[in-house]
Amino acid sequence: MSDLDRGTASQELAGSLPGDTDRLHALVSQMGVEIAAPLTAALERINALTSTGRIDRGSLRALRDEVESARQAGMIGQQLTRFACGRLRQSHERLQLADVMHGVLTHRARATQARGIHLKPSLQPAEVVVDASLLFSLLNTTLDWALANAHSQIDFAVDIKAWPTHARLTCRFAHRPFDDLAENPNLATRSGLDSLTWRLLEQTAWTMGLLVSRQDESHRTVLTLEFPRTANQAIEGVSAIEIDEGFSPSSNSQPLAGSHVLVIASRREVRLQVRDALRNMSLIIDFVNSVEEAAGFCREGLPHAIVIESIQNGDRFAQFRADITAEVPGFVFIEIIEEGATFEMSGFSGASMARVGREALAGSLPSALMFELSKGL
Repeated sequence: MSDLDRGTASQELAGSLPGDTDRLHALVSQMGVEIAAPLTAALERINALTSTGRIDRGSLRALRDEVESARQAGMIGQQLTRFACGRLRQSHERLQLADVMHGVLTHRARATQARGIHLKPSLQPAEVVVDASLLFSLLNTTLDWALANAHSQIDFAVDIKAWPTHARLTCRFAHRPFDDLAENPNLATRSGLDSLTWRLLEQTAWTMGLLVSRQDESHRTVLTLEFPRTANQAIEGVSAIEIDEGFSPSSNSQPLAGSHVLVIASRREVRLQVRDALRNMSLIIDFVNSVEEAAGFCREGLPHAIVIESIQNGDRFAQFRADITAEVPGFVFIEIIEEGATFEMSGFSGASMARVGREALAGSLPSALMFELSKGL
């Protein structure tokens, strides 16, 4: 068993990748491998398509997965760069860790079901003092990492450690079938456990000041994230941080980096406007032409928000939206209306979702996304 307790290095490494030259070099090398490998496989499929003029459904799906894998690695690289630059400003808030974790698991239910993974949460109340957007990112990254490595089930637990009285999040899963272990008890730990997603998880936790411990056995992995700033106690060093008791979206540079937005727009000019408006937010953005395509896209997992041009907003979209909100109450929808330069938040004057005028996309769409997504944190 290996016990990787990295918490003691948090002060030294958080937001300080350039100071750790060896680690930075290894990270850049790993990033290159995780981008190049799937792109090489994708290029081979494209060459075969060019030669034969045909591609079957399975190969087309594999091509999409390979391109998506490379894109994801690139996005993780951008997020790690944010930490390396050291420009993050954290806005500390009191948050119920169990509630945020439950919200993430609910939101990601389609993705876990599509992978045939069963989630087993045991979430006790625990109030922590953290930056809301970083916590949201950390929990999503933890689930991404576990989904990529778990064999059949992932156990999540939130509790409070007896001493010191720190809130604790534990993630357990088997990273290979027990049958494999029975046949070969000397199997090495899977290399995927140290992927770029793990590096992002690790760096996010360090930046938040959390203690990170990971135990790898031949068939099972246990990750523990410990929160020193637990709100149901006298918080040591509280004078060194500011706690925001009200709504205050985090002031991080690119606080929604890595979030996934699906855009339903059939017109090229609208797509270009949206892409330009969101260019500097480090979001993962996908475009579809119709509500039917959006429904197909969402079958295997929901994005964090859906943006739709008004000409697509009809009966079919109303049903699509109702299905999603029944599954994830408060899911973020933003409509792009044809005229006007205003931004109306959801709930304003009875509006069921946020609206942004096309004339205001460049200035208001980023703010609309930040505001609407922050309401759920």
